[in-house]
Amino acid sequence: MKAEFINPFLTATKNVLETMCQTKVEAQKPALKKDNKSYGEVSGIIGMASDTVTGCMVVSFSEACILRVVANMLYEDPKTNVDAEIVDAVGELTNMICGGAKSQLAKLNHKFDLATPTMITGKGVEISYHSEAPTISIPFKTEYGDFVIEANLADK
Repeated sequence: MKAEFINPFLTATKNVLETMCQTKVEAQKPALKKDNKSYGEVSGIIGMASDTVTGCMVVSFSEACILRVVANMLYEDPKTNVDAEIVDAVGELTNMICGGAKSQLAKLNHKFDLATPTMITGKGVEISYHSEAPTISIPFKTEYGDFVIEANLADK
């Protein structure tokens, strides 16, 4: 995956979580993902395609993190477990993060179309990526717990 693709995902994630969810995030060092298992208990996967590039973005939250992030987003008390409302909220966050990255990638002359997010629940669930390219995993820390953004983009 080209290095120019990483920063738009970093920036979009920080913008969405800090503005929409009042959650300060700190990006950690990106790394190549070694397996195809989901990181956290709730994950959103969204396909991305342009004329020259195809792949997907995954956002995967630990349970402790997503329960507080969604509570902040909805101005409610945190739930005690993942339910349909939490899963729907992760779908919205997936759309917002990927949409933000898409607009930044457009400034680099990469015009992407986005699919509808697919939601999965459960830690360690196998993910079928949209390309054979290496997947870059970007861990984030919050005061509530951790989550990751994964980007898997390759030339067609």
